Amino acid sequence: MTWLTWRQFRTQSAVALGALLVAAVTLGFTGPHLLDVYNAGVALCNANQGPAAICTNPVVSQYRLLQLSGTVLAVIPGILGIFWGAPLVARELETGTSRLAWTQSVSRTRWLAVKLSVVGLASMAAAGLFSLMVTWLSSPIDLVNGNRFAAGMFGERGITPIGYAALAFALGVTAGVLIRRTLPAMATTILAFVAARVIMTLWVRQHLLAPTIRSLSLNAGSMGFGSSNGGPFTLFPNPPNIPNAWVYSTQIVDNAGRAITPQFVASACPHLGAGGPPGGGAHSGIAVPGHVEKVFQDCITNVGAKFHELVTYQPASRYWIFQWYETAIFLALAIMLCGFCFWWVRRTS
Repeated sequence: MTWLTWRQFRTQSAVALGALLVAAVTLGFTGPHLLDVYNAGVALCNANQGPAAICTNPVVSQYRLLQLSGTVLAVIPGILGIFWGAPLVARELETGTSRLAWTQSVSRTRWLAVKLSVVGLASMAAAGLFSLMVTWLSSPIDLVNGNRFAAGMFGERGITPIGYAALAFALGVTAGVLIRRTLPAMATTILAFVAARVIMTLWVRQHLLAPTIRSLSLNAGSMGFGSSNGGPFTLFPNPPNIPNAWVYSTQIVDNAGRAITPQFVASACPHLGAGGPPGGGAHSGIAVPGHVEKVFQDCITNVGAKFHELVTYQPASRYWIFQWYETAIFLALAIMLCGFCFWWVRRTS
């Protein structure tokens, strides 16, 4: 049974192996040069305390197209689910060859177990190998960006693509078992996989671990003034410099945890609360020369006596914990779907 499954799968495996080899050769030539660019440009610039914008340009500007490799990795699990998972059982049911297979000495359970094991593990291996290459290539870029928790980057690095591939494959097989038609099963697979990724990214991931809350004193260098839709000016904090952290929110609160109000800013900073800094427009903020800077400094001094900045974030040290948690969730969902497929195949004629 294993030999037969391999013969049926050898074309897809050859295509995947060829794609991995092309990617490995391409990244093998590109990666060392990218490291040289980073070491000679960014690292040296940072060592000399050069401007951050100048330090990041050598890597980001020269390798903008290579950053698209992560985008390719984002769609690979879905492609595997569509072309490897959905037709695996649906094609057998659609063409009627399942009747022959299920009447031989091999039981339905063993028949499905071998197919799921061979093709499913190959899907996870393909996604994992490509993720390994992209993670290695992108390491200098990630050092420059300093934001590994970003929605796109998080799912294109580390081990999460392995979990994505497992779920996409299981979704494809499940759709094929239920729908029993290849093309509808392929369409259903991509829709279900995209929905799963969106739900995890937007609503589930942020709740996997309780965030860290950090209190910072107010200072003019990290504050700003602005208005929304022409409303009164209010004080807002800029995101703190926490490399590779996932910042949920930044807000200014008093000692009782109450957020600052525009009315308080209007009283503490009357010039700014009356429609904006003198000489500036309604949305000009503090970027105005002259005595406005002194007004802003005095305002920060007054506000700082009663308020502080509250930052809610996930520290960079939890990156791999999130990677393992999310991968485990997708693997668990894939196992449950495979278990459902076994139950469904055994009960249907």
